[in-house]
Amino acid sequence: MAIVNVLVVQHEDGTGPGIVGAALTAEGLDLDVRHPWAGGALPASLADHDALLVLGGAPNCEDDAAAPWLPAVRSLIREAVAREVPFLGICLGAQIAASCLGGKVVRRTRPPEVGVVPLRRLPAVDGDPVLGAVPAGAPAAQWHWDEVAVLPPGAVPLLTGDDCEHQAFRVGPTAWAVQFHPEVLAADVTPWAASDGPAVAAAGADPSAALASVQAAEPELLAVWSAMARAWGAVIRARAAGG
Repeated sequence: MAIVNVLVVQHEDGTGPGIVGAALTAEGLDLDVRHPWAGGALPASLADHDALLVLGGAPNCEDDAAAPWLPAVRSLIREAVAREVPFLGICLGAQIAASCLGGKVVRRTRPPEVGVVPLRRLPAVDGDPVLGAVPAGAPAAQWHWDEVAVLPPGAVPLLTGDDCEHQAFRVGPTAWAVQFHPEVLAADVTPWAASDGPAVAAAGADPSAALASVQAAEPELLAVWSAMARAWGAVIRARAAGG
C-alpha cells in the first residue's frame, strides 16, 4: 500500500495532533509533523504531501511578528483549497483559513470560550463526508479568545454553538475548519488551564470548571472526534488514490 503523507503544522509546544493524529496513524496514514516555532522548516508546497492539518495555538491568525511562519501556512492553505488537497484546520488553523480565504477573524468581546460545549448541526452537514456523522449535541472542547466573525466567500457552515456561531465550515469539496479542539482530552487541556487560567479567570470565565467539563466528557470526546478523524482520513485516502 502506498504511503499517504499528511503535513501537520504545530504552532507551539503542547498543541500536538492528539487523538486526531492517533486516529489517523491507526488508519495507516503517515504524519509529517513540523515545528516552525522551534525552527523547523515548512515546505514551499504540498507536492510531497497528500493532506494538510493545521493545529491550534496562542498567536492571533494575523500576527506575523509573533508567528513569522504564518505567511507560509497561508500559502499552503490556499494551495490546498485550490488543488483540492484535503485540509483540516483546528482552532487557530481554522482562523488562519478563514482569514486568508477572505473571511474575518476578531477578538471576542465576550469572555473566552473554554471547556466543553454542545454543538448544533446545520442543514448542510447532512451528508458531509467528514462531519456528517457528528451527532446533535456532540460535546466539543473549546479554548479560544478569537473567533471567526465572517466566513470566507463560498464557505458552507456545518456546525454552530450557542456562544460561537461558526464552529465548523467547509470550503470547496475537501477543506474543513473547526473552531473547537477535536484533538484534545483532559491531559492536553490541563497545562492550558494552568498557563492561561489567570487570564481566563480575569476575563470572566472559569478555567477550573472548563477543565472539569473536559474530564467528564472524555469518553464521548474520544469516540466522536476519533470517528471524525477517521472520516477525514478516508477522504485523504480516496483523493490520494485518485478518487
